[in-house]
Order: sequence, then structure tokens, then C-alpha cells
Amino acid sequence: MNILLELGLYFSLLSLLSVGGMPSVIGEMHRYVVESRGWISHNDFIEMFALGQAAPGPNVLISSLIGWKIAGVPGALVTLAAMCGPAGVLSFWVAGVWERLQGTAWRAVAQRAMAPMVVGLILSGGFVLATPGGAPDWRLWIIAAGSAWAMVATKLNPLWMLAAGAAAGATLL
Repeated sequence: MNILLELGLYFSLLSLLSVGGMPSVIGEMHRYVVESRGWISHNDFIEMFALGQAAPGPNVLISSLIGWKIAGVPGALVTLAAMCGPAGVLSFWVAGVWERLQGTAWRAVAQRAMAPMVVGLILSGGFVLATPGGAPDWRLWIIAAGSAWAMVATKLNPLWMLAAGAAAGATLL
């Protein structure tokens, strides 16, 4: 299969599964492009994830970085369009349905069910990022736990936590 077509189809599927944003599908994205297809290394994936998180704008930028690494500029354009297009169309449609269901019991149940699902998806992505090569690295777990604690316990701007994580990574790793 043509690599651009494969990237487009796969990232379109991820787009429809990305409830909660990119962090919710990071684990599956890593599994596919690093472990299953071997298109990029784990370290490259981690660096692209960090760059996508640190860059201004939406964190969906990681998809274009992965596409660029795999297939150049056409790959970047295909993966970005595939991540944004299907989710955008679905969101537009769901917003209309969601508005019509306002005040119904079904909507309240759906809202309560989404929070734990999104948290679980995001935690699975964090787990993948903190276990390079499938083996847990206590240093990455310490950085992740410290970041999670700081997010919950303080009102610090996340950029300070990103800087602290970078400093801890430079020191520990």
C-alpha cells in the first residue's frame, strides 16, 4: 500500500478515537509507528512528542512531525489533514446532536462516562512514554509523577512544569 494512503487512513482512524485530544491516542500512535511499522525510533517519537507539546498551538502538531519524518512534506500534510478532518466533521455533527439532547438523562450519563475514559486514555499514553522499549525507567516515572503532582497541587503555569521536567530529564537521564 502507498505509504501516504496508509498514513492517511491510520491517522484518520486515530482522529476519530482521539476523545480528549492527542494525549488520548499517543499510546496507540506510538505502538503503530514505532513498534508495529518501525518507521521511527522510540527516541524520535519522544522528541516529536516534546516538540509538539512545547510548540505554540494545538498539540496535534505531533502528527505532522511524524508524517514529515516518515514521508517528508507530503506526509506532514496528509497526517495533519487526517488528524483534523474526520474529527472536525464528527465534532460538527455531534455538536448539533448534543444541543438537541440538552437536559436529557442520556446526555448526563454520557458526560459522566467520558471523564474516566479520557483520563484512562491519557494515562495509557503517559505509560507508553515512561516505558521506553517496554521496560519501566524509574527516572521517567519520577518526572511523570512530579509533573502530575504539580498539576494537581499547584496553580503553576504548565510551561514551568515543562521547564522543570526538561531540567530533571537533563540531570537524571
